[in-house]
Amino acid sequence: MEVFIIVLVLLVVIGVSNVIYRFVPFVPVPLIQIVLGACVTVIPMGIHLPLEPELFFILFIAPLLYNDGKHTPREELWRLRAPILVLAVGLVFATVFVVGYTIHWMIPAITLPAAFGLAAILSPTDAVAVSALAGRIHLPKSLMRLLEGEALMNDASGLVAFKFAIAAAVTGVFSLHKAALSFLVIAIGGLLVGALLAFIIIGIRQLLRRAGLEDETMHMLLQLLTPFLLYLIAEEIGVSGILAAVAGGIVHAIESERLERDMPKLKSVSTNTWSVILFILNGLVFVILGTQIPDVTSVIFEDPGFNNVVVLGYAVVIFALLLVLRFVWTLLFTRGWRIFGASKKEDADFKVLAMTTISGVRGAVTLAGAFSIPLFLQSGELFPQRDLIIFLAACVILLSLLTASIVLPLIAKKRVPEGSAEKAKAEQEWQIKVMRAAIRELQQETNEENEAAVASVIGEYQRMIQQLEIKGVPFKHTGKINQEELAVRIEALAIERNYVKERLEKGAITEKHAEFYNKMLDQLELILANRLHLWVMLFKRMKGRLKEVLTGSANSWRLAFTEQDVNAIRGLKLECGQAVIEQMGPLCTKDKMNDPTEWVVAHYQQVVNRIKKTSIQRKIKEPAYDETRKELHWLAVQAERYEVQNLYEQGKIDRGQASELRRIIRDREASMYEQDELG
Repeated sequence: MEVFIIVLVLLVVIGVSNVIYRFVPFVPVPLIQIVLGACVTVIPMGIHLPLEPELFFILFIAPLLYNDGKHTPREELWRLRAPILVLAVGLVFATVFVVGYTIHWMIPAITLPAAFGLAAILSPTDAVAVSALAGRIHLPKSLMRLLEGEALMNDASGLVAFKFAIAAAVTGVFSLHKAALSFLVIAIGGLLVGALLAFIIIGIRQLLRRAGLEDETMHMLLQLLTPFLLYLIAEEIGVSGILAAVAGGIVHAIESERLERDMPKLKSVSTNTWSVILFILNGLVFVILGTQIPDVTSVIFEDPGFNNVVVLGYAVVIFALLLVLRFVWTLLFTRGWRIFGASKKEDADFKVLAMTTISGVRGAVTLAGAFSIPLFLQSGELFPQRDLIIFLAACVILLSLLTASIVLPLIAKKRVPEGSAEKAKAEQEWQIKVMRAAIRELQQETNEENEAAVASVIGEYQRMIQQLEIKGVPFKHTGKINQEELAVRIEALAIERNYVKERLEKGAITEKHAEFYNKMLDQLELILANRLHLWVMLFKRMKGRLKEVLTGSANSWRLAFTEQDVNAIRGLKLECGQAVIEQMGPLCTKDKMNDPTEWVVAHYQQVVNRIKKTSIQRKIKEPAYDETRKELHWLAVQAERYEVQNLYEQGKIDRGQASELRRIIRDREASMYEQDELG
């Protein structure tokens, strides 16, 4: 039961981290997850999850690297094979010797073999962390492929070097000749075993299909088991399970391309299943990393034998040395060498070198390796400074993540258009991009039953895109005026409410019509409201719903409307619109670009004109058709909002542009709602 509760808490933390990320997308999800993981550990009755390195590698690293192998372009890996090997093998061993000797010189209490072990486990970059950062930072595509290839390969070289260094520290015996030979056997053997096993699994799947077993669920189960089988068998043989998982992923990518043509439904099932699994595994990696931080740091901070400031200084020096070594190593091998697949001038560009250097983030593999250090030497003595080694590894991980999160966006940031014409064009393109995302969502929802309604809504979006392209209308305005317009819109709704109240008191409209109309105004206010006003409105709505339930009138306003009722509501909307125009019209300054009242009056004038026009031309539609259009409008608006959030998280638009796009979507939603309710 305790394990179940721990897993449940960790999954909740993953969900919370992504909610937080929606509000602060400038902070990477991994950092949020690490912080939340640490929080659930330090709070009273917090969870305490001991890290089991072997279990961690097979449960998390194997499937994640297998998936990375499947999705990393094979042509790019082959084209960049030389620089990948330079970074994944050459830089790893250079790091072991340079950083290892430096650590032993700074901290003599850490023996030289143990210092080599710490340097070795600090040398691999984390493929999971690199992928997490890449989603919001504009790294050059070739550089991204290089980093992914390096992260796929250097885990094996780093862990092999770590294994031999720790073995030397424990036994006191080390042979460079044997270590080099073992590295070649473990690395090449891992790749060969992984590829061979992958071909065997592919053959088994083909035999099952020939036997008539083409159930997508069964084939999906084989896919899920594959990375674990590859890792376990390779490790049992004595070669690299990590490289076996990578090689198996690359081989299965070739098979998947052919299988998707024969079993198209499997592609959809596979994509959806893996997306959920990867979302959970990626999150758990960093949350578990966060749960280890408090215990690791408390051991050092509470030990009177350590000066906390000095120990933190050691971590900073080690991290700085890793950056300098990576920069120098990359610089040496880019002189006259087209390492990034670009021109020679671009190869030696400082910006590219800096991004390559800072992108080498460390992650959970480093900490898991550090935790695998044995407690005792062969002589029975305690392993020298084991707690300090784990603490330094954890600090370097955090420093690398923080540095990459802060510095990379600044280096990789694209130039923002300065001219007003350029800026207006960019803003127009974002609006069109968002509306096209809504069209794509609608196209995916098309079926025989809703085909006509989908075509109608898509037609609306296509007309809006055409109008925007022809007129070239930029964003209306931002900042203070946006808030002023919101206040004017809310004031206009209040005028409508007062008008409805007056008409009801005079007996000009029925209570049923007044109740329906007020509900419609409440919904419009919810759509238009800012956050503070939204909470007030939600509270009022909950209070009203509770009152309806207690009085038994919850469905009174939902009674079936006749054509006469619809016409009465439309007539009431026409009168309310004219009342708003009469009261607010004299307040307009005729400054169409800066007067929020002018915008609101223009909106009501459009509504009035539309009602007058459709009152003459209106045809009675099927209720099911109208309901379908409402649902499609809601789906389209949600797709627009999702696209805006994606653009913001990827750094393609800033906070102000995102806010303005959301305001435009909000106005469009309000207009669609009015149109759906009034026909």
